[in-house]
Amino acid sequence: MAPQRTASSSDTELGRFLRARRTQTSPEQVGLSVGTGLRRTPGLRREELATLSGISIDYYVRLERGKETRPSPSVIDALARALQLDDEEHQHLRELAARAAHYASEPPPPPSRTVRPHLKLLLQTLRPSPAYVISRSMDLLAWNPGGLALYAGLADWPAKQRNLARYLFLHPTAHDLFPDWDKQIRGCVARLRAQAGTAPDAPDLTSLVGELLLKSPGFAKLWERYDVSGRKPVHKTFHHPHVGTITLSAQSMDLEGTPGQRLGVYVAEPGNPDHDAMLLLDMTAPESAAHSTAQDEAPSRAKFDREIQ
Repeated sequence: MAPQRTASSSDTELGRFLRARRTQTSPEQVGLSVGTGLRRTPGLRREELATLSGISIDYYVRLERGKETRPSPSVIDALARALQLDDEEHQHLRELAARAAHYASEPPPPPSRTVRPHLKLLLQTLRPSPAYVISRSMDLLAWNPGGLALYAGLADWPAKQRNLARYLFLHPTAHDLFPDWDKQIRGCVARLRAQAGTAPDAPDLTSLVGELLLKSPGFAKLWERYDVSGRKPVHKTFHHPHVGTITLSAQSMDLEGTPGQRLGVYVAEPGNPDHDAMLLLDMTAPESAAHSTAQDEAPSRAKFDREIQ
């Protein structure tokens, strides 16, 4: 006989995602007529979603409560259609279901934070384009001078505390740096939510999320929405205090052989003012940052905590 299994974080993440999407989907969105009576439930009721998906209300309640952990692909697809999930949300739902059904004796090891030497060299060859390597939790692991200087004021923090999500929500310069700051933070939270949903017990993610929930009411509000999709803009505009307004094309990509690490690069067409500003940023950034990584600098946690209080 198979051993009994209690609900794990992975199981409940599936239920939390379904509940969040259900409560944010109105009856009108899915073609249901709403009577004149008061609805106590925001969004769809459980029985409405179950009916739309062609499953029993009892089965759906078990899914949402984390007591049913092996929904079939057809059930997942039916729920995605009923909730009108986009492609990213649909894929996230599939990943949550697969993880909930997976019996693992031990959680997978956390991704390495060590940046390989040839990647550090690559960052330098990309100059004057600002470039950096980040972790899945958006820690800045390595950078070239422009890659660090582009996020004005980030260099003031200890290397091991340099995190793009932490910067967006807690650094006093971030709000002025991005003219579309509201859009930036929504995309940031959606990316973290997607990561945390499939690795709910990962220390690197839970530590960062716990800190931001405690220190940023804005983050807490967005976190409760459970959005996991959001298109990254092709172009980003910065109101930079040292080089003025600059619009750059952004590109990020997964790195082979280092799961969880991504390369981010910003470029501009040669000969235009944005490229000139990018050159100026690279020329004026401290050269000491040229070969830096988060492992190269000793952290000063006490100083950092004082600065963001």
